[in-house]
Amino acid sequence: MRKGTRLRLVLRDLGSGFAFGSMAVSGQLPVWSLALYGLALVLALMNTRPFANRVKLTALLLLAVAVTLGTNVLAGSLNLVVAACAFAGLISAQRLLSTPDSATDGQVHLSGLLMVAGGAALSGELIYGLFLIVFGVMASIALALGVVEAAVPEGEPVPVRSVMGPLAKGVTFAVLGAVAFFVLFPRLNWNMIGPTASPGLGVATAGFSNSVRLGGSGTIKDNPRIVLRATLTPDPERDSLNAYWVGRTYDVFDGQEWSNARQTPGPFEFMTTLRPGRDNLIHQRMELMPAYGARTLVALETPSRLGNAFINTQRGSRRTHISEQGGGEVRFRDSGISYTYEAYSLPPGSTGDEVRDLPPEEQDALLSIPAGLDVRVAQTAARVLNGEREPLAAAQKLSAWLQREYKYTLELGGDVADPVADFLFQRKEGHCEHFATALTLMLRTQGMRARLATGFFGGERVTGGYVIRAGDAHAWTHVFVPGQGFVTVDATPPSHRASQSSRLLEQLVSLYEAVESQWRNAVLEYNFRDQMDAVRTVFPRKRHAAKNEEASSRTPPPRAWGAALLAAAAAYVLWRTLSRYLSRERPLEATRFADAVETMLASARVTRADGETLEALDARLGKERHPLAPALAPLTRRYLEARFGGRPMRQGEAQQLLSTLRNAVAKEAQRVASEGKRPPQARAS
Repeated sequence: MRKGTRLRLVLRDLGSGFAFGSMAVSGQLPVWSLALYGLALVLALMNTRPFANRVKLTALLLLAVAVTLGTNVLAGSLNLVVAACAFAGLISAQRLLSTPDSATDGQVHLSGLLMVAGGAALSGELIYGLFLIVFGVMASIALALGVVEAAVPEGEPVPVRSVMGPLAKGVTFAVLGAVAFFVLFPRLNWNMIGPTASPGLGVATAGFSNSVRLGGSGTIKDNPRIVLRATLTPDPERDSLNAYWVGRTYDVFDGQEWSNARQTPGPFEFMTTLRPGRDNLIHQRMELMPAYGARTLVALETPSRLGNAFINTQRGSRRTHISEQGGGEVRFRDSGISYTYEAYSLPPGSTGDEVRDLPPEEQDALLSIPAGLDVRVAQTAARVLNGEREPLAAAQKLSAWLQREYKYTLELGGDVADPVADFLFQRKEGHCEHFATALTLMLRTQGMRARLATGFFGGERVTGGYVIRAGDAHAWTHVFVPGQGFVTVDATPPSHRASQSSRLLEQLVSLYEAVESQWRNAVLEYNFRDQMDAVRTVFPRKRHAAKNEEASSRTPPPRAWGAALLAAAAAYVLWRTLSRYLSRERPLEATRFADAVETMLASARVTRADGETLEALDARLGKERHPLAPALAPLTRRYLEARFGGRPMRQGEAQQLLSTLRNAVAKEAQRVASEGKRPPQARAS
């Protein structure tokens, strides 16, 4: 194996590996395909290619695998896109383990392109983009080394060091060109036919259900994944918002679980009004991330209106309906990867809700206590309140007592027969649901209306908005205050309300999520409108002119066409310059041509003496009237012109001249063979 070939093969094989990785990061490929391809890649990197002499046998095995995959697809047990991606990986693996010739190289690179296309269909997320870039760089360098290797005469080493510099520059230009392409042209979302979309860093982690079971360990509190992004108007401009984001409330507790007295969903609408609004509503632009994993709309307490929702699926984005459920929950009609919507909430303070506006069953539920509730709950509440009858003051007094007398913990043993009594009188420690449930029931035992609310607590400022993490999931109490409505009272100790995850881990996840968000906005969902916005930032217009142009026509403005023409002209000039630069004859080309001539003459046993130039050899053969002298003379003249006369060889001219000499050598060999004697020897004079 020549010097340089090994490097080219390693880059080719690694490039194929990253192409396969662009599919594997989706987490949807079968395990057996991961194992088979991984084994093939390891063997290829070790330069062990057992299929070199078994091409037909392995091709038959691939055919059998294709039939098996097709059968599974027809039976409905395997998705078509997944099957196609797995088969592309097997084709690439079979090629990696075959003889590394020029045809195999092309097939490996072609299968790599198929795999990155499959990766786009399966995922298209940020990690896929990283694998795609690495594949492009490695495959480009491997292809370029292959071209250089083919141009170097047989038997000579490939000048790897001298070509790596220009190769690196070429790849840099290619990457910059790809970036310009992304900026200038809208993208197509290839992730249209995949079975599911990747949720990013693992499975979804936060969600709501129709009931909340009290007990168990609070594993979600240490999860740093971002589940919600919100942009507020007016912007409070605070680093830490410490706000309550409500998803739904519960009013019925049976001793184990919270549920709702009314569970009949309302009609599907594009905008839902929960309570009358005012002029000072807080507007929220919400984005529920793929890690959210539920269909409940979340909004700042206390929501007034929610709607204008869009759902993001593997087939793109579209507007969707929402519907009000029991417990004040508003839910998306369809399941999707992520959601965007708008919400309007009342400013912090009173809600204006009235009990009489609630259905009778909900009014009754606000005072209900489970059958068999431990009598010590009511006795303890009465003792702590000591005659306090005003609901908000009573709730605050009980909340302060719970925070003072009880500990917060996420480590609990699991389900118990009476979780409230276990929390208040046995363990005396629990998480937010225990504190909120205890406060709610203690208020009810004293004839005060209250309910459990669930959602998130917190809000960390990031790039002009606020992010909420899965660990910010929280539960608290709504106490009904006559004349004010439902007021939030939180019995959980303040230091344990927000996420309990590692700060360093939160920062790392925030960085990843921010980059992924930029990737999604600037790459996957980049459309014509974004393109025009980018152009307007370069060529700002006066507002009234832009308004007039927008009203008169929906076609791109003349400046956009001008910018596009300038970009096209610049691209053409750059392409012509690069073409001339890359196609020009290098000074070493003439020397390599002479070396190729000498190698060809050596096959006819015509050798140069030490120090003898090609011109001297040509003269000597002519003097000796050697049969190859007529064929060698024009090659020698052309070499001298290219080497010293300033007339570099044209594209393909060297190969044409060498073919002439090759034919002459072949005819001379046939003539010698027909005469049955050895060819004449040209020796050094």
